[in-house]
Amino acid sequence: MLKQTLAVTAMNLKAIPQRLGTSSVIVIGIAGVVAVLVSVLAMAAGFHQTVANSGRDDRALVLRGGSQAEINSVIPRDSVQTILDAPGVRKTAQGKPIGCGEVVTIVNLPRIKDDNDSNVTLRGSCEQLQTLRPEIRLVQGRMFKPAVRELIAGAGAAQQFKGLTLGGQLHFRDSDWTVVGIFTSNGDAHESDLMADVDTVQSAFRRTGFQSVTALLESPARFDAFKDALTTNPTLTVDVRREREYYADQSKQLTKLLNFVAYFVGGIMAIGAMFGALNTMYSAVSARSREIATLRALGFGSTPVVLSVFAESLLLALAGAAIGAALAWLFFNGNAVSTLGRNFSQVVFRLTVTPELMLAGVWLGLFIGLLGGLFPALRAARLPIVDALRAS
Repeated sequence: MLKQTLAVTAMNLKAIPQRLGTSSVIVIGIAGVVAVLVSVLAMAAGFHQTVANSGRDDRALVLRGGSQAEINSVIPRDSVQTILDAPGVRKTAQGKPIGCGEVVTIVNLPRIKDDNDSNVTLRGSCEQLQTLRPEIRLVQGRMFKPAVRELIAGAGAAQQFKGLTLGGQLHFRDSDWTVVGIFTSNGDAHESDLMADVDTVQSAFRRTGFQSVTALLESPARFDAFKDALTTNPTLTVDVRREREYYADQSKQLTKLLNFVAYFVGGIMAIGAMFGALNTMYSAVSARSREIATLRALGFGSTPVVLSVFAESLLLALAGAAIGAALAWLFFNGNAVSTLGRNFSQVVFRLTVTPELMLAGVWLGLFIGLLGGLFPALRAARLPIVDALRAS
């Protein structure tokens, strides 16, 4: 049976160039399905990786009790020092707690690609910014100065929005701001932000309080002690979270939505590709009906015929899946895009086509090929020998 299967399969595969037009229906259809599925899943993976990897386990974020995001939180000024004096906060050599109250607001900037205005996060931080967030590294220019309307822009934001070049002038809140630096932060969500001196931002936007307080802890293990001290303090009404957990939660809903879109659209396309594969394989079986009947008459069993049809369908599906995965990686991997994320502002991230996503696309293609070859294979096995030999 094995020899018969190999012989029939080899004969079928050699005939593929003669049926190049019909065979390409399977290849192109499955390539399109896999490319769409992998590219949309790459968007979900890139967004989740950017946002979920933001923050550190030894940094804590303090918000007003019940607030789900920084943008709708308010921390009074007189509460900031109480929060930073809590046990577990790391201190400088001079004994000063490492942390600060931050102001988070939204400004509108035009996008480079279409000139439409989009929300961008402006974060007011303190002079301890680089000690508090050592991952922030200036790649151009210098750090902003206090009491001056200067800001630094994340590298991701600089790629997507106009005016974010060194020396660029931005106008918002009835004032002009100068871009004095461009920074990176290991590709996390803060690369979508603008950062400036917290007191200057408060003055420009006429605010007296803060949206959050970020504190650097002595170690991740000290988080519980820090949290307990704040949540049991009767003068405070706050929620305390690890910074990494906060950003991971911010990405969940959009990641779920992108995954749903990927599988919904991919599923519809997969059904279409499966019918294309069915039609192609039925045509291939019909075109070789006399050939198959002759083999059966010579003593070839029905099982080798079934397996040969399956093998052809799976091989064409594998070719299509490989092409689709390769196209997704070639055209989408590493592309910078932006979408509405945390704080109702644009989060810039890169599409990430991982080997796992490419493998998932290949498996989907093989599954389509398997279903597409199932009924034609059964038809080939049940083909009446006498009727097929008499067919013209």
